[in-house]
Amino acid sequence: MSVRLYIGNLPQNVNVKELEALLLSVGDGIKFKAVFDRETKACRGFGFASIKDEKVANELIEKLNGHEFKGNKLRVERSERKDSSSGNSRRGASSNNGNKGSNRKDVKKVVHSDAPIKEAPDPRWAGELSKLKDLLANQKTPV
Repeated sequence: MSVRLYIGNLPQNVNVKELEALLLSVGDGIKFKAVFDRETKACRGFGFASIKDEKVANELIEKLNGHEFKGNKLRVERSERKDSSSGNSRRGASSNNGNKGSNRKDVKKVVHSDAPIKEAPDPRWAGELSKLKDLLANQKTPV
């Protein structure tokens, strides 16, 4: 079974071949894939490495975590795989809310409203405010 590592804090103009050469200097059997932005095609600052051998993975973490590469200190750690059965992933199991084409939760967000803002009193002072209202209502002299 292969080990998957997260490699972060990469420069946006990373040369993948140079990074692969750095990774292969630690050990063999390492495949790296950088994550790129769909629109700008620039590196998003991280990628993932698949390593066949557990010892090589541990050595890679030890040697390259904090190692300076193109002015950035690399962050190398084990990647946590997302559980596909949770329904939170985009390609995961479908949710049971009746929307077959979407896995998103039904959330009704108010982005903008013209309604006046009603400010509720701070709950810490609500009791004191009600006492003050009673005192003002019972006051004999006009205010």
